[in-house]
Amino acid sequence: MALRRSLISALALLPVLASCDRAALPGGAGAAGGRPAFKAIDITGADYAQGLELADPSGKRRTLAEFKGKVVVVFFGFTHCPDVCPTTLVELAAVKKQLGADGERVQGVFVTVDPERDTPELLKAYVENFDQGFVALRGTPEETRAAAKHFKVFYNKVPGKTDTSYTVDHTAGSYVFDASGKIRLFTRYGGGAEALAHDLRILLAEKPAG
Repeated sequence: MALRRSLISALALLPVLASCDRAALPGGAGAAGGRPAFKAIDITGADYAQGLELADPSGKRRTLAEFKGKVVVVFFGFTHCPDVCPTTLVELAAVKKQLGADGERVQGVFVTVDPERDTPELLKAYVENFDQGFVALRGTPEETRAAAKHFKVFYNKVPGKTDTSYTVDHTAGSYVFDASGKIRLFTRYGGGAEALAHDLRILLAEKPAG
């Protein structure tokens, strides 16, 4: 599948948008006084990305609350994505291994923005190809739009030569929640495994609130 590399016009939802192979930044302040020196964008205290509830491939409704005690990395993408999505998941799987025993406290969550093609069976096989512990989530088109809006994630279907050969432009970056379930970081695509590992170590060392 040929990757469309056209830039998308800025919308009110996001200050910067990108096609599948470019990073997009939903905003957020950098590290402030007293905060850890993260490599990613520190969005601690943001009023968006506060929660998520969608079905996993088995049909079970899942929420981020069930992963409390773990650092959760949420990424919106689609299984036909040619480079950004697989690269992001490969990187996260590598970081989990790099963290050793602490890697078991890192939870990857993949949310499809293409529920039309991403069937439950395809999603399950896709994420488990990168890490057996990764969780895939899929909603109805309406649920997908609502979840993306809540996370300030942009996505847009780009027609292909046939009705099923389309691609999807989407925000390329991950959201990181701490072990207390609070949103903390937005990681740009292309930041690298070392930067991600650095930030996850900081979050894993924090004592969960409550």
